[in-house]
Amino acid sequence: MSPHRAALDQPPRYWLVVPAAGRGSRFGASLPKQYAALHGATVIEHALATFIDDSRCQGLAIALSDGDPHWPEIEARLLPRLESRGAAFVRAAGGAERGDSVASVLAALSSRVGTRDWVMVHDAARPCVGRDEIDRLLEHATADSPGALLAVPLADTLKRAQAGSTTVDSTIPRVDLWRALTPQMFRHGALQDALARARSQGRTPTDEAQAIEWAGGRATLVAGSQTNLKITTAADLALAAAILQHRAGRTK
Repeated sequence: MSPHRAALDQPPRYWLVVPAAGRGSRFGASLPKQYAALHGATVIEHALATFIDDSRCQGLAIALSDGDPHWPEIEARLLPRLESRGAAFVRAAGGAERGDSVASVLAALSSRVGTRDWVMVHDAARPCVGRDEIDRLLEHATADSPGALLAVPLADTLKRAQAGSTTVDSTIPRVDLWRALTPQMFRHGALQDALARARSQGRTPTDEAQAIEWAGGRATLVAGSQTNLKITTAADLALAAAILQHRAGRTK
């Protein structure tokens, strides 16, 4: 078998990038939402679990706040699982915005990866991502792919309010509208360059796909699951617990 053919037959590999320096002010608790207790662990442990046990994941690279008092205990539980299969761990300083944290992680990875290597960026507060979603995303890790992200088509009717009020101004057609999820998967070099360009222009992307868009790229929308929710409020935490409990019951 030729080396080129062997490379094509190899499963796509990636680094997991997690911006986890946020405070989660809307969550309304005394600790960041990624450290809230959830189904026998913490939110972030559930968010990382599927990736940590995935042989295609070459390592975890995470951005954390300086002096984060909650992470060391979790790291002590997770690192042995990474090390047991030869995966690496990289820690970087978190930034003021999500894009700053992701850029910090990408810089920390620069000596370990090539510009064409894949990175998956995943929210620390998104604990219910499924292995099937990761599999579908990796199907788009092809030579000519600019990247991809999990998303779900909008099902609800959207209303725009009048400025500064709760009065309806207009109804927004939902045709062709999707709700972006994570993970989002891009080449290391392309994402690093896109975030740097946005920063130089004084622009703050709300997700990685937006930075890629501003740089002229067009990512592929990959169907995700409605259960891949992001923890924002206490109600979200209760729903995530129910989802994880249901999955645990199915595997017994």
